[in-house]
Amino acid sequence: MALKRRNKVEVSFSMASMTDIVFLLLLFFMITSTMVAPNALKLLLPQSNNQTVAKAITTISITADLKFWINENGDLKRVAFSEIEPFVQRMVKLDEETYIALHADKSVPIEQVVNVMNIAKRNNVKMILATAPEE
Repeated sequence: MALKRRNKVEVSFSMASMTDIVFLLLLFFMITSTMVAPNALKLLLPQSNNQTVAKAITTISITADLKFWINENGDLKRVAFSEIEPFVQRMVKLDEETYIALHADKSVPIEQVVNVMNIAKRNNVKMILATAPEE
């Protein structure tokens, strides 16, 4: 007695769902890669071969045209020099072991960099001077 199956099993594979998944992953990575911008200002940092392992909580940036920018919770905002010290004091109240990174364009006069570093020193904040790696 020969028994035959009524339903035949098809041995083909459809790639349509796989291409959909790849397309969605491509979109996801393209969108998330544009959101990852630690500092949106274009600064030419001085070069150094030293690295630090301390993680900065926030950044203060000085552009070539001597404008001050603060990166607070991912929001980059322009501030006057007089607003930097109250900002640093707020950071100290949140965490006494605060590290602040100072990003200064290499054409900025050293006096401006020292003024910001003096504010950090007066408020007992550890400051990291950001540099570009030497080539």
